[in-house]
Parts: sequence; structure tokens; C-alpha cells
Amino acid sequence: MDYEKLLNPRLVATQPSGIRRFFDMAASLDNVIALTIGEPDFSTPWHIRQAGIDTLEKGKTWYSPNAGFVELRRAIAAYLKRRFTLQYDPTSEVVVTVGGSEAIDLTMRALVAPGDEVLVPSPSFVCYAPLANLAGGVAVAIETRAEDDFRLTAATLKAAITPKTKLLILPYPNNPTGGVMRREHLEEIAEVLRGTDIMVLSDEIYAELTYGGERHVSFAEIDGMWERTILVSGFSKAYAMTGWRLGYACGPKPVMEQMLKLHQYGIMSAPTTAQYAAIEALTNGDEDVEYMRAEYDARRRLIVDGFRKIGMPCFEPEGAFYVFPSVEITGLSSEEFCRRLLNEKRVAVVPGTAFGACGEGFLRVSYCYSVKHIQEALKRIDEFLEEFR
Repeated sequence: MDYEKLLNPRLVATQPSGIRRFFDMAASLDNVIALTIGEPDFSTPWHIRQAGIDTLEKGKTWYSPNAGFVELRRAIAAYLKRRFTLQYDPTSEVVVTVGGSEAIDLTMRALVAPGDEVLVPSPSFVCYAPLANLAGGVAVAIETRAEDDFRLTAATLKAAITPKTKLLILPYPNNPTGGVMRREHLEEIAEVLRGTDIMVLSDEIYAELTYGGERHVSFAEIDGMWERTILVSGFSKAYAMTGWRLGYACGPKPVMEQMLKLHQYGIMSAPTTAQYAAIEALTNGDEDVEYMRAEYDARRRLIVDGFRKIGMPCFEPEGAFYVFPSVEITGLSSEEFCRRLLNEKRVAVVPGTAFGACGEGFLRVSYCYSVKHIQEALKRIDEFLEEFR
């Protein structure tokens, strides 16, 4: 068989995730401190696990409706109204998905036709551009800069829009930089979009993990933006439920109807046990979220101060659980730095280029690991830097 002729050329041309590449490299070595993936070191809170266990013990192992149990969709709608003053009809404007990743994929495939342009602020999470391309679209990177706090600016957005622009990705709080968009910044973006037919995929998976006095503002809250926004989120980060694989998308009914069709044929329904656990998380999990957020905030301060102390300039993140320090003082590329650090000091981090070409010169370091791990990693990185001082 000539598999080169048989395989989808778009898929063959898609590169594997740079995050997983370094994670796998680290797994093959001993005594490695890995700060590579966004895997909370907290267990899912017990009352949430118990809710899942109860459904298994009671034999609640049947399929859910395609869009998810209506009880969960109501809980999602109530949560979004309570936290972000957003109104969604749980019967027609909410779809429960297998993680936030499926929700992103559904949005892309429902909206993007061949040749459509998808604007992706960069650096950003690894999935947006590949999924846009696999849907037949053209991913267009918009570079964000440290001097702008890695925010998308109205000027750079306006310059990137063409007649082919169909969709804008708003990935804030941002992975990998930790940058956030405050209300005033979102209003500037909204002003650019008014009068266009450009849709927005607002990936708000880290919405509960923002730091400082201001809480997260959803793009759908901005005047006139609800009808053009697909809000994507999930339970992995804020509730430490990565392995439960549960997310959701919310948006205008005409778009959600098409996303639901894709979900019906490709997935059918999200896991039943996870859905019952998620109802408990949304109903009784606020204190858990606040506890974990406070812990991440303490680690954020520890790791930012630690990098600055050893001489690596580090943007101060205001959201998510990643830092994005510069490797400029070493003269090494991001890839070279990460490979040498792993091989010589057994510390695994991710090169900034895994998140777009403009990530060159930076590293993504996750601080959702224990304080002990973070402190040991900083010690080893300090030792590694001795050669370059």
C-alpha cells in the first residue's frame, strides 16, 4: 500500500505537538523535574469524585442526550450567569463536549470553510492553527509582544483583517504567556469587529485562574459581542478534572445547532460519569476553585521572583498557570536551551516556538506543580546558567 497517497495531505503536513514532544523526551530519562504540561497537581476534590462514584454504584452508565444532560446544561448556564452575567438557553445554546479541545474543533469545523482565514494571536496554545488548517481554513498568526503584556491590540487586529477573515481566536487568559485581556482591552477589540461578520472563538478555559484585584471578563459580556461569540470552556483546569475529559461550548442557536450535528456524528455524547461529577463541581465547587487559585497565585509569585533572581527576565502573568521567561541572556535558541537543560540538568520545559514562531527566545514553564518541584527546578536552572554569566 502506498500510504503517502492514501493519507490526508493536510493531516500529514500537520506537525505533532511540541508540548508532548518534550514531555515524552523527559519521560525517557531519570531524575527529571518536568514542568511541561498543564496538569494540576491537585486531585479532583473529593465531593466531585464522590458524585461520579455514586453514579457508577447506582448504575447510571447509560448514554446522555447528545448535547449533554439537561441538568448539566442548566448548571453551566447558571454558572455563567452567576459569574459573568451571561445568558444562555440550556436547551439550545449549550453543548457539552469531550474536553474544551473538542469544543474548539467543533467551532472550527462549523464555521470555517475552505479558504477562510482564522486569526490566531501568537504565542498561543498549539491546537488552534492545526485545527483551522484541517478544517480547510488558513491560520493567520498575529504576533503579540511582551511590551504589550502579550495582549492582542486593536491596531494589530485591524491590520490583519482581510475580506477572507471568518474567525478570530481570543485565547485569554493565555496559554503559554499568562497574559490576560481586561474589559477595556476587550472593548477595543469589539470596536474593530463591529460592522463585520467576523465570528469569535473565546477560549476561556482559564477564566477562574486570574490574579490580582480584577476577575475575568468574558468577551461575550461586551456590548454587541454575544451574538458573534462562541464561548469555550471546561472543567480540567479550575476543578483539577483533566482526566474526566469534559468541556462545553455556548453560543447563538444557529451555530450551536450545526456544532451539535458534528458532535452527534463524531462523538455522540460526553461521558456520563463525568457529567454528573461536573454538576457537583458547578453547584458546590466554588470554595475548591478559590483554594486552588490562591495556591497557584503563591506559586506564580515564587516562580516569577525565582526567574528574575537568577537573571532571566520574566513577564508577570496575570492568568492561567504558566510563565514565559526569556532565554536571551544565554544566546541559545529556545529549542537549544530546552534540549540542553533537559540533558544536562534534567529539567523539562517547553520551547516558546511550540506556540508559534514569535515564541522564539522564550520558554513555557508550568507552575501547576508542587512548590518543592518548582524550587528544585529553579535551583537546577540557576546552575545551568552559570556557563552563560
